[in-house]
Amino acid sequence: MKKFSYEARDQSTNKITKATVQADTETAAAKLLISQGMTPLNIKELNQDDNFISKITGRITTKDKIVFTRQLATLIGAGLPLSQSLSTVLDQTENKQLQAIVQEISAGVEGGKTLSESFAKHPEVFDPVFLSLVGAGEISGTLDDALQRVANQQEKDAAIMSKIKGALTYPIIVLVVIFGVMAFMLFTVVPQVEKLYHDLKKSLPFLTKIMVDAANFLTNFWWLAILISAAAIFFLVQFMKTESGIKIMDNFKLNVPIFGQMFRKLYMARFMRTGQTLLSTGVSMLDMLGITAKAVNNSVISASILRAAEKVKGGKALSVAIQPEEYILSLVPQMIKIGEQSGRIDEMMGKTAQVFEDELDNQIKNISTAIEPVLMVVLALVAGSMVAAILLPIYSLVNG
Repeated sequence: MKKFSYEARDQSTNKITKATVQADTETAAAKLLISQGMTPLNIKELNQDDNFISKITGRITTKDKIVFTRQLATLIGAGLPLSQSLSTVLDQTENKQLQAIVQEISAGVEGGKTLSESFAKHPEVFDPVFLSLVGAGEISGTLDDALQRVANQQEKDAAIMSKIKGALTYPIIVLVVIFGVMAFMLFTVVPQVEKLYHDLKKSLPFLTKIMVDAANFLTNFWWLAILISAAAIFFLVQFMKTESGIKIMDNFKLNVPIFGQMFRKLYMARFMRTGQTLLSTGVSMLDMLGITAKAVNNSVISASILRAAEKVKGGKALSVAIQPEEYILSLVPQMIKIGEQSGRIDEMMGKTAQVFEDELDNQIKNISTAIEPVLMVVLALVAGSMVAAILLPIYSLVNG
């Protein structure tokens, strides 16, 4: 299918709408707009360059999805028909890419498809958790509640990720400054030390010679250094997309010092919160496990959940099935067991998720304090190396 940008007049409100639509031909795009009560004024096919630019400048953010979901839930809860609710949300949506997607969803619903089926055509925007909750809401007749749950789920996940990114900002800035200082010393001070030794016809100390050679190489062959770095980054990125690379990175996240426990709590909170949301909407236990295995976004934890799902399928209780898994924190099977005994697994999963989220908040607040000693050691090593390579040779020359 091709993508077309259009300008059309809404026949019911007489308002001019600008958005995009997907169709096989320009004529098909015009017919689609007419069927939706619009009079096409201008239709233009978007080329690949336009699409590429729009992907960069008009990326659909989590905030866009949350606002869209909440607006749709509010309108449906107010009693508006689904097609009218989608049309109203479309008018209020500012993101161009999301406008095009909502347009297609609206066309699918008016063509007789369910809302979950229409959402499923855009897996890059709507994940399996979103689709499952919407599908369950349609079946149970509580679509507005399901959409509100989806929005709450997205907000909590986004808030946690934002806090983690904030905690990582400080050490990244410090490391960038350290490398900047190293580069400055390498290209300005080290050459002066080499010149001094050359004028005095003295041989350079070993550590200083290494730094001088590095500075000379980067000065004369900077293009080669950039080429090697770019190639290394490219192959690393490609490797990280493979199954082996993903597994290595996911293992690293779970075991990295300081941050390992934080990531484990993040995945447990995500698992329990998603599980609670799905079960409370009426999704079956096995389906819930299959969906949460994808939602945690870690292949190691995902494998643990899927192994537990196989045991549940064989007749075991979830608390028993998930307890032996290495990276599942002990509180998870304990709380699930209480939920199984009381018949309120979803409620217990929600409480467990809240515990992990609170612990994660406290850990993120204290993460800067925990990282400072590590950064001080790195800074001391860098400063020590600089002193050994630059100042000590100068002192030895003065003493000589």
